[in-house]
This record gives sequence, structure tokens and C-alpha cells, in this order.
Amino acid sequence: MNAKVVALALLAGGLFAGALPAIDTTQLPDPALQERYEALTHELRCMQCQNQSIADSPVGLASDLRREVAEQLVAGKSDTQVREYMAARYGDFILFRPRLSARTAWLWALPGVLLLAGGVIAWRVVRQRARLAANDPDFNADDSER
Repeated sequence: MNAKVVALALLAGGLFAGALPAIDTTQLPDPALQERYEALTHELRCMQCQNQSIADSPVGLASDLRREVAEQLVAGKSDTQVREYMAARYGDFILFRPRLSARTAWLWALPGVLLLAGGVIAWRVVRQRARLAANDPDFNADDSER
């Protein structure tokens, strides 16, 4: 009976081991430095997980990246210098908020362009339906209000 319970506990532990969140135990000497460290690790994307920050990722690569960030902050680098170093080493993809450049301008412009296009399409559809309703002899404006 005990062997079955132990085997079941090990199996359950093995199934849920991958679902454990990352626990970052990094403590920097200065509270202001610690705050900067935490902010930066939430701004950088894990290159393996791709939809998690390095602060939230449990994989080894994220742990290495967190260690790099801590080492650079302790060495006296600014937040901008740390971001630039990481982007130079891993590409702009590591930044959750990519820098505005010729290569990334479409990322920043696309939401506005899509919103504008949606507004133009909606305006044309409403205008076309109003024109069709005005030209339809069977259309009764009182019927449409019910």
C-alpha cells in the first residue's frame, strides 16, 4: 500500500513539475537596483518561451539572462545600456517594446493604419446602406424603428 502511495505521489509531482512558475531569488545590494532589475526582467522576452518575460520563465536560458541583467546592473550600467546590450546580442525580438527604427516602424504604425481602415470601411458600409434604403420604394422608415 505504501509503495502505491509513493509511486502515485511521484507521478503527480512529475506531471505538475513543468507547470511550476519561475522563482527568482536574485537579491541585489541596493533596493533601487533591485527595483530596476525587476522592471528590466519584466521588459525582456524569454527567447525560448517567447511569450513570457525572463522574470516569469522557468527555463534555464531565462535564468542565464536574469543573471546577465543583474551583473550588468551591479557593474553600473544604465537600463538603456542593458536593453541595448540584450538587443544587440539577441535581436530586437527580446524587447517586449521594440525600439522605433526603420525595421520596426510598421509595428508601431500598423495599429493606427488598421483602425483607420476599419473606420473607412464602416463609414462606406453605413453610407451605402443608407443610400440603398433611400432608393428602395418598399422601405418604410417607421418599420425599421421597431
